[in-house]
Amino acid sequence: MGTNEPSAFRRARRATLTGTLALALLAGVSPMGPPLAQAGSGVGTIPAVTAQSTATVRPTAATSTPTPAQALAKMTIEQRVGQVLMMGVPSTGASKTDLSILTTYKIGNVFLKGRNYSGLTSAKAVIAKINATAGSSSTGGQKRFIATDQEGGYVQVLQGPGFSVMPTALKQGTWSTSTIKAYATTWAKQLKAAGVNVNLAPVADTVPSAAFAPHNSPIGYWHREFGYTSTHVLNDVAAFTAGMRAGGVAPVVKHFPGLGRVTRNTDTSSNVKDTITPRNSAYIRPFANAIKTGTRWVMVSNAYYTKIDASHIGPFSSTIMKSMLRGDLKFTGVVISDDMCTAVQLSPWNYATRAKNFFNAGGTMMLCVKSSAIPTIAKALVAQAKSSPAFMSKINAAALEVLQTRAGK
Repeated sequence: MGTNEPSAFRRARRATLTGTLALALLAGVSPMGPPLAQAGSGVGTIPAVTAQSTATVRPTAATSTPTPAQALAKMTIEQRVGQVLMMGVPSTGASKTDLSILTTYKIGNVFLKGRNYSGLTSAKAVIAKINATAGSSSTGGQKRFIATDQEGGYVQVLQGPGFSVMPTALKQGTWSTSTIKAYATTWAKQLKAAGVNVNLAPVADTVPSAAFAPHNSPIGYWHREFGYTSTHVLNDVAAFTAGMRAGGVAPVVKHFPGLGRVTRNTDTSSNVKDTITPRNSAYIRPFANAIKTGTRWVMVSNAYYTKIDASHIGPFSSTIMKSMLRGDLKFTGVVISDDMCTAVQLSPWNYATRAKNFFNAGGTMMLCVKSSAIPTIAKALVAQAKSSPAFMSKINAAALEVLQTRAGK
């Protein structure tokens, strides 16, 4: 995934890639509307280019692999939308309907949900069947990101022969950081052997005390926290993410800017609010450190944060995704949502509104574990992109971020 590069070097290379030369092709020959413009993925505004300058960056005979910008230029609007969606599929196997949705709506990313207790061989077969539907007509020739939840304890989707029994994060937090990294490397190698390349872990949320933990229903109640201070969590998250990357799997730190201080769970309750965490909270340090040390994925919480943006839940908040993640923390990777389709917190909004609000606020990839909602979401995003050049630019920028991350940029 290219995540072991120094962050300064990676940002410099990304700036070069998304500058005039790398994106001149898009500005000159893209069949799908306006050139890329500034949006939630942090891609800079594209300066105007002439036909002569465009010609200088066309692939030569020696070019074997198109750049992310070149790959994007060849995609239809439907394929670009598919790149910024992650669809839930049962970890025990995709149904014919699931596979049809993946191909019909060009979905570029899959989340394995539920539980599969049958082991590595079973998981590998499930993923191979999913990957067989990728191709030039569906995903624009791109391989899919295949993700799952492999935190440990109560949250471990893939189990059985070939997968270790992972303890809770709270138990992992009693180990040395070198031990956490070593185990995480092993766990990542198991996932990679099955075909998983993204792990929606670790939890970087800090629960403020052991006494409060049982009352913190999304995290502390399930022992999903590494510890009770931001320093403790910071060090353990860094070890876990380093181990995942060493084993060939991209870690996703979650749930920014933290779910450790709420009492209710956004999955099962509405109007969940954090009334404690400010923009400069020490509880953000584990996320900031993970970004600084190379993490390319951050998941945004579905909660309200009244001291940060009282009017918008996390995936609708440009303050959280743009001002804090992109601005304060200089994050240039994939901003992925928590599940936006089955979470009760999202129930006041229809699927189309959820999707449009997320990308308008600066999100990169929308996670929807309910496959039956994907057609409505994909069609709404395509229609909005066709009718609004500004929204098309946001989809372009988000899709480019996904392609760059997939290419290890």
